[in-house]
Amino acid sequence: MEKTWKPTVAGILDIVVGAGGLVIVVLLIIAITITGGAFDIPGIQAVPDFVPWLLTLIAVIAAAFNALILIGGIYAIQRKKWGLALAGSIAAFIISNVIGVCAIIFTALSKDEFE
Repeated sequence: MEKTWKPTVAGILDIVVGAGGLVIVVLLIIAITITGGAFDIPGIQAVPDFVPWLLTLIAVIAAAFNALILIGGIYAIQRKKWGLALAGSIAAFIISNVIGVCAIIFTALSKDEFE
């Protein structure tokens, strides 16, 4: 089967979504640091104690999703492990609907190109 542009584009779309998600994870880590009392900011004492734990949980889940998206994008570009590439595209859909749908379609249409 000839190689087309579809898995490469799907991988790039996945990597773009995953990289954007990593920015969100970094912002969550900054918020955890601030709400955890690491800085002497006036009014920070009014933040309930569960907020840093909740932000940590969200950051861990977001990091796991973004890792799956990035790994799936890498495998899509390499045209290896179609199932993992599709899983990364589906995870990208959860983060970004329009880009995720495009990545899913391109990955699904190029199934025959994967090893």
